[in-house]
Amino acid sequence: MDLQIIFDSLNLILLTEERDFSQIHFDSAYMSDLLSCVMTGAKPHSLWITLIANINIVAVASLLEIPAIIITENAQPNQETIERANMEGIVLLSTSASNYNVSGHLWELGIKDQ
Repeated sequence: MDLQIIFDSLNLILLTEERDFSQIHFDSAYMSDLLSCVMTGAKPHSLWITLIANINIVAVASLLEIPAIIITENAQPNQETIERANMEGIVLLSTSASNYNVSGHLWELGIKDQ
C-alpha cells in the first residue's frame, strides 16, 4: 500500500518536505515507543508508529531504512528533528490519534504484520 492512501485515510499532517507519497510503499507497520524494540523488531521499509518525537527516531529510521514515521498523540518534533528527517529522506507525519487507534486503522486498510 502506498503512503498517499494512508495519508488521506488517517488525515495525517505532514511535518517534513513534500514528497510523492504514491512512490512510498509499505507491506507492514511496526508500533513501539522503545527505540531498542524498534531496532530489533521493525522490518526494513515498514511504517513506524510512535509517540516519540525526538531526533533519535530519525537515526533509528535511517538505520532500518524506514521511510516514514507517524508520530501520535500530538507529539511534535523540534525543528532540528524535522531538518534531519528531510536530510535523510524520512517522512514525518503527525496525528492526534493514539498508537492503538492508528494501528487499528492501518489494519483495516490491509497493512498487517508479514
